Amino acid sequence: MAAPTIPLIAPRDLDFVLYELLEVERLLERRRFADHSRETFEATIATARRIAEARFRPHNRANDENEPRWDGRSVAIIPEVKAALDAFSEAGFMAAQADFDQGGMQLPVTVAQAAFGLFTAANIGTAAYAFLTIAAGNLLEAFGSNDQKRVYLPPMRAGHWFGTMALTEPQAGSSLAEIRTMAKPAADGSYHLRGSKIFISGGDHELSENIIHMVLARIDGAPPGVRGISLFLVPKFLPKTDGTPGRRNGVALAGLIHKMGYRGTTSTMLNFGETEPCIGTLIGEPHQGLACMFHMMNEARIGVGLGAAVLGYAGYLYSLDYARTRAQGRRPGAKGIDAPPVRLIAHADVRRMLIAQKAYVEGGLALCLMAARLVDDEKTHPDEAERRRAALLLEVLTPVVKAWPSQYGLAANDLAIQILGGYGYTRDHPVEQYFRDNRLNPIHEGTNGIQALDLLGRKVRMAEGAAFRALTEAIEKDLGAAGSAAPSDETVVEIALALGDALAATRSVTARLVDAMDKDTDRGLANASLYLDMMGKLVVGWLWLRQASLAAKALAAGSSETEFYEGKRQTALWFARYELPQTSLQASLLTGGETAAYDMRDAWF
Repeated sequence: MAAPTIPLIAPRDLDFVLYELLEVERLLERRRFADHSRETFEATIATARRIAEARFRPHNRANDENEPRWDGRSVAIIPEVKAALDAFSEAGFMAAQADFDQGGMQLPVTVAQAAFGLFTAANIGTAAYAFLTIAAGNLLEAFGSNDQKRVYLPPMRAGHWFGTMALTEPQAGSSLAEIRTMAKPAADGSYHLRGSKIFISGGDHELSENIIHMVLARIDGAPPGVRGISLFLVPKFLPKTDGTPGRRNGVALAGLIHKMGYRGTTSTMLNFGETEPCIGTLIGEPHQGLACMFHMMNEARIGVGLGAAVLGYAGYLYSLDYARTRAQGRRPGAKGIDAPPVRLIAHADVRRMLIAQKAYVEGGLALCLMAARLVDDEKTHPDEAERRRAALLLEVLTPVVKAWPSQYGLAANDLAIQILGGYGYTRDHPVEQYFRDNRLNPIHEGTNGIQALDLLGRKVRMAEGAAFRALTEAIEKDLGAAGSAAPSDETVVEIALALGDALAATRSVTARLVDAMDKDTDRGLANASLYLDMMGKLVVGWLWLRQASLAAKALAAGSSETEFYEGKRQTALWFARYELPQTSLQASLLTGGETAAYDMRDAWF
C-alpha cells in the first residue's frame, strides 16, 4: 500500500500551477474573493491534504475489496466512507464555492478544484459522492426555483443530503434522445415519474439522510428527441414541511452494478414509480432539461478530467518512489556479475517511462486547473470582453479537458505498473487499482469518442469559429512571448518551434475538416478522435511551453530550486520532442481524409 511519505500530488508542483502558471493571487483583486488571501488559499489546500491523507487514503484499498452490498432492503458500505465524507463536509468543502451568506467558503473554483483533486487522488470511490453532490447543488443554484433552493440547497451544502445525476437508461446510453422515462403532471404542480435509469453513481446508500436525484424525463406530449427532454428534482425521501426527510418516495433500487474499478461508489439501477408514485418537481422550463443538465455535465467533464489526471499522478509518484528505492539489474555497460545492482531509476528505459508519466500527469493537472481558472474568469472578471473570451475558451476546451487526461492519465497508470514489473500487477501495490479506477474515465460523462464529435462537430465551428480562434490566438500570444524573451533560452526556443509547427498544422487541418463536414458530415467526422488527440497534444504542449518559460525565467534569476525548475524544463522538452511531432502524422492523415476504418464493412470483421 502507498506509504504516507508519498504525496498524493507533489506540493511544490501544485503551488507552481496555482501561483506561477495560473496566478491565482490575482483573483484576490476581484470583489468576490477580496476577503481571501494567499494564506487562506494555502490553508484550504493544507486542510484538504490533511483530511485526504488521514481519512480518505487509508481506506482506499478496503473500499475496493469490500464493494457496496445490497440485501434487498439497504446498501451496506464500509463505515470509513461515511466518516471520511463527514470530515469533508464538516471542514466546509461541500460548500467550498458557495457564497458566504449561504454558509459557503466563497473560494475561487481554481482553488476549490485543486483541493478536491487531493481527495480524488486519495480515494476516488469515496470522493465521488461529494463530487456528485457539489455538482447537483451547483445545478440547483443555477436553475432551481426559490422553493427548491430553500428546501434542498442548505442540507446539500452541509453534506446531510447527497445528490446524483440520472441520465442513462438501459436502451439509451449516451444517446439521450432515446430516453423513455415519462413525467405526468399532477394537480398540485408536481409530476409523477415512471421509468428506469441505469449506471447511476451514488444512486442509493445509507451515507446521507436523503438523496436528491437530478432526473431527465419527458413530460407527456413532449416533442420527440432531445427537444422534448425536461429536468426533474426527485428526492429519495419527500421533505416534510419543516424541511426534514419524510416518507419514502417511489424511487426503488433495482440492483447494484459490479464494476472493474471505482468500486467504492455505488453504481445503481433505479426504478421510478414502479410500485409507489414517484413525485418530482420541474427544474427550469419544460423541454429545456438537457440545456440545464449540461451545466452539471460540463462541470462533471472537467471533474472527470481532473480525476483522471490525479489518479495518474498518484501512480506516477508511487512508481517514482519505487524506482528510487528498488535495486534491480545492472547498467548495460557493467562488466562482470560482481557489479552491484543499481536502483531502477538508473536504467534509461525506466527514466523514459517516468518522464512520460510526469509529462502526462503534470500536463493534465495544469490543463484541468486552467479550465477551472477560466470558470473563475467567466464568472468574475471585471472586463466583459475577457468574460466572453473565457467562455469561448471553455467551450472549445471542455471536450479536451475531459478526454485528454482520461486517455493519458490512464497511460501513465499503465507505465507505473510496468515500472513495478510483476509487483505492479499484484494487489500488494496500489498501482493496479489506480489503473482499474481510472479506466472508467474515458467512458463516463460522454465517452471520449463523443467528446471528439462534440469538439470537431460543434465546438470548433461554433460562433463562426470564434472559440477556436480564441484558443489559437492565446497560443500564438505565448509563442510570441517565448520568442521575444530575454535572455533567450535554447530549450524554450526549441519547444516554441515545435509548438508553432503543431499550431500551424492544427489550423490548416481544422479549416479542411470544417469544409469537408459541410460536404459530407459522416465522412468529415470519421476521424474525429484523431483530431481530438491532435488538439489535446497542441493544448498540453502549449501549457508545457508556458511552464518551461516560467522555469527558464526562474533559473535565469538564480532560483535556489534548481532541480524543480530543471525538471519542468526537461519534461517540456521531452513533450516537444516526443509528443508534438506526432501531430504532423495526425495532420497528414486528417488532411488526406484517411478512410481505412470508415470504409471497413461489417462482414469484413
